[in-house]
Amino acid sequence: MGRGRLRIYLGAAPGVGKTYAMLAEAHRRVERGTDCVVAFVEHHGRPRTEALLHGLEQVPRREIAYRGGVFTEMDVDAVLARRPAVALVDELPHTNIPGSRHPKRWQDVEELLTAGIDVISTANIQHLESLGDIVESITGVRQKETIPDEVVRRADQIELVDMSPEALRRRMAHGNVYRPDKVDAALSRYFRPGNLTALRELALLWVADRVDAYLNRYRSEQEVSAIRGSRERIVVGLTGGPEGQTLIRRSVRLAEKGAGGQVLAVYVSRSDGLASASPKELAVQRSLVESLGGTFHHVKGEDIPSALLEFARGVDATQIVLGASRRRSWQYVLGPGVSATVAHESGPDLDVHIVTHDAAGRGRGLPRRQRTRLGGPRLAAGWLVGVAGPLLLTLGLASTGGGAGPAYETQLFMAVTVAAALLGGMWPALTSAAVGSLLLNRYFTSPVHTWTFTDPGNAFTVLVFFAVAAAVASVVGLAARRTRQAARLRAESETLSLLAGSVLRGDTSLEALLERVRETFAMESVALLERAGDAGPWTCASGAGTARPVARPEDADVDMPVGDRLTLALTGRVLPAEDRRVLGAFAAQAAVVLERRRLVGEAAEARRLAEGNRIRTALLAAVSHDLRTPLAGIKAAVTSLRAGDVEWSREDRAELLAGIEEGTDRLDHLVGNLLDMSRLQTGTVRPVLRETGLDEVVPTALGGVPEGGVVSDIPETLPMVTVDRGLLERAVANIVGNAVRHAPSGTPVLVSAGAVGDRVELRVADRGPGLPDEAKDAVFDPFRRYGGAPPGAGAGLGLAVARGFVEAMGGTVTAEDTPGGGLTVVIALPRTPDRRPVRPERPAAPAA
Repeated sequence: MGRGRLRIYLGAAPGVGKTYAMLAEAHRRVERGTDCVVAFVEHHGRPRTEALLHGLEQVPRREIAYRGGVFTEMDVDAVLARRPAVALVDELPHTNIPGSRHPKRWQDVEELLTAGIDVISTANIQHLESLGDIVESITGVRQKETIPDEVVRRADQIELVDMSPEALRRRMAHGNVYRPDKVDAALSRYFRPGNLTALRELALLWVADRVDAYLNRYRSEQEVSAIRGSRERIVVGLTGGPEGQTLIRRSVRLAEKGAGGQVLAVYVSRSDGLASASPKELAVQRSLVESLGGTFHHVKGEDIPSALLEFARGVDATQIVLGASRRRSWQYVLGPGVSATVAHESGPDLDVHIVTHDAAGRGRGLPRRQRTRLGGPRLAAGWLVGVAGPLLLTLGLASTGGGAGPAYETQLFMAVTVAAALLGGMWPALTSAAVGSLLLNRYFTSPVHTWTFTDPGNAFTVLVFFAVAAAVASVVGLAARRTRQAARLRAESETLSLLAGSVLRGDTSLEALLERVRETFAMESVALLERAGDAGPWTCASGAGTARPVARPEDADVDMPVGDRLTLALTGRVLPAEDRRVLGAFAAQAAVVLERRRLVGEAAEARRLAEGNRIRTALLAAVSHDLRTPLAGIKAAVTSLRAGDVEWSREDRAELLAGIEEGTDRLDHLVGNLLDMSRLQTGTVRPVLRETGLDEVVPTALGGVPEGGVVSDIPETLPMVTVDRGLLERAVANIVGNAVRHAPSGTPVLVSAGAVGDRVELRVADRGPGLPDEAKDAVFDPFRRYGGAPPGAGAGLGLAVARGFVEAMGGTVTAEDTPGGGLTVVIALPRTPDRRPVRPERPAAPAA
């Protein structure tokens, strides 16, 4: 059963006739013999719409009691039970009464489509979620009932129902839309000509984008011409502020300008754990972007513009949408701001859109100081040297009486400043320069014990102090950043090299790869999620971790999409932006490993089917030849015995009956082997293992061998073996029977046994023609016979069945040459561990 098809009549405004068009379509389909019913249609007291309901079957509605009243909604169960070919469902964005199966009517329609029922529905352009703010700015009315754009875009057919503003206003004035007491208010408010014109333009543009997507898909399917360019990937930078919803809706509209556009909303937070955004506002924005078909991402980064650009380039984005800065004008002295920095550093490969909003220029908090990259212990040492160093140096020089000269003392204080810069960076160095210059001026520069500068050279010395401190600190900070970047790049290259090598060698399972992802990024759980379609439910292909893997990407702390139907979901913490590049490589390799695992499974299944086909083909050959030969002999003998015109002697009758008996024995043996081979192929052989002695099994297995055909040498002192006695008897009988058939006349087959290590070997040796080395293993394949097989040799299943039975018991069957000529088949069986009896201790002898 396939999925049903959805057709939507999209209205440019209320009252344009979308429900009327839907009912007219239903009448046309009924006339063509289509099974079409009305699942839910509201005529709103409009006479012409109500008239079209006549002649159409209507499914009874479901009554729901709510807040003292009784309301009616579509009865989904009744529609599913009726199971029409087409169901009419009006007002797709409608919100159901509490107590219904689903909160929204479009979810009811989704269930009907999944059940294979075609649905015809209606909606207005103002109900699309991405157009909510635009419609509000046009009409002044905020739509409470909305529908995700993705639901409408997935429709198989969209038909725009439109009319000019003047024609719609005339229709309203005639009372064809609203009751007469509401017409004047509607015409003067919502249905003004300017509003209707803007809504009409909005509907035409939205449907035009949809037509463009259909055209591109048609060109691709029909190979008319290659579609140039890639799909738009738009990254929306969110701050958690009030402008977020405006940016998301604007980005969705940009993405809809081209076919297959994708919106990725990203919030960048610093790694200090101090979130400046409202968690509630971020949750609302995440829900909004996901309802509009986009994805939400949370990354960490010390430098927000760099992290945002790195994320955008990592996902191959084509555009970045940012909000106009909320800074006040005086705050720009602190820096250009995120938007301006991103626009300046984006380069030619990224288009940056800065969108104005109501909160622009209203002020925001001061930017936080960027955390040091030097580390806590080193920073503490820098502050200690920068503050305590000048003080200790002053005390030391004062205790020695000074007098070394200003140049010598200045160099000492400069050395302390340089040491503070090397250890702690900028701020400890500047502090050391300030403290050192003050102490040098106070105690070692004339006039001493004053803070005044009488010599201009002293002021110049202070400036040199600060210049040296700033220069050295800048070099130290740059070196620390480069060292950190080099260490990170080295770690990334080692990780990627190890990952690529292990995946290319094929020695990494999907579970092991996901566990490596978890360990590399210190996560609690990792899950590879997939879904069958673009809107289907997510399923976990594989997972790893100490916590339970998530079932949906939106429940994860980090998700890395791999195409449209695979994503890597991680829980435990939010990753920095620079980590997503390596995570993307892991996600791509996980998809490759998953695909390879499935291909290996499909190849194994194909080999199994090919082997089954070969077995079936050989079985048909056996049935057509090996089974017919004994049947022909039995048939001839029975026909001869029943002939009334021939008087058979006692000897002739006995000979014919013996032939019948021989033929039935051959048939019984052949059918038994066929059934045993079938059991082995289907895996239904379940051996019951017990301790058994070969001296008990072999004589029973040789019961059907002609007298004098076998010489047995089975010592009674052999160790016990753990086998299924019945299966072993059958395997030995088949191998000995095969050896007897190929042994020369008058030369018996030797059956011997002996213990070798932890196994017991049973050897069946004949003096026949033997086999070449390349055929010693292939002789155990089903329906395989080598050399000049004697008449009545069977279908070639005896050795295959014997090997299958022995391997099912944990043993092996091999073939080797018999010394002096012939073939020896060796059956190696697991030996039962020895159990030494526990001897009771002797009682102590009584004392004399």
